Amino acid sequence: MKILVCISHVPDTTSKINFTNGDSEFDTAGVQYVINPNDEFGLTRAIWFQEQQGANVTVVNVGGPDTEPTLRKALAIGANEAIRVNANPTDGFFVAKQLAEVIKNGGYDLVIAGKESLDYNGGMVPGMIAGILGSNFLNSCTSLTVDGNNVKAVREIDGGKETVSTTLPLIIGAQKGLVEEKDLRIPNMRGIMTARTKALTILEPVDAPVNTKAVKFEKPAPKSAVKLVSADNLDELINLLHNEAKVI
Repeated sequence: MKILVCISHVPDTTSKINFTNGDSEFDTAGVQYVINPNDEFGLTRAIWFQEQQGANVTVVNVGGPDTEPTLRKALAIGANEAIRVNANPTDGFFVAKQLAEVIKNGGYDLVIAGKESLDYNGGMVPGMIAGILGSNFLNSCTSLTVDGNNVKAVREIDGGKETVSTTLPLIIGAQKGLVEEKDLRIPNMRGIMTARTKALTILEPVDAPVNTKAVKFEKPAPKSAVKLVSADNLDELINLLHNEAKVI
């Protein structure tokens, strides 16, 4: 089984987020980057298939040379090889077109992408890839088993879970629950050293339109100061809730 895991290069949640150029561009200065968490759940499941069923795991990213450390980390975790499409991931459709081309040429049986990335939370790319290729698609997967060409999956839905069956080739949108957090892997020294010798192929992008453009970003308003009210002063508490917080 050939598995392709799509990897997004996203800011660490501990990084301080700022914007430049009139709040229209993300300021990368001083920002640490990591594998997108939903992608990491998918990668860990792919490595399980590698160890238990002999699958070959390739990781792919659309991005510039600055994303290669993130791909090398995925290789250190256990992926067999990596692909970087040498393009700025300008919007969801552009990224989906690049990944669809990689999938079409690589003949992958299973494609695992995070259901959304931590930075823009678009949630578009996995479904777009499936639409472009006409492939089977399951989103919000929290469980996945493969027996030959037959697949059984559990996906999260509003108010519960849904168990579905389908066949390969398949594209899934992975999320927390696909593996347990305790099963996520931290690269060890041997893995880091081995990753340096694994193939990282750079591909030039295919022509694709950029349909959307970020106009402006806005950070949440800062939290207001906390007001403490004496437990005996219920009238003041009611006044604040009614006139300032306007919740009653």
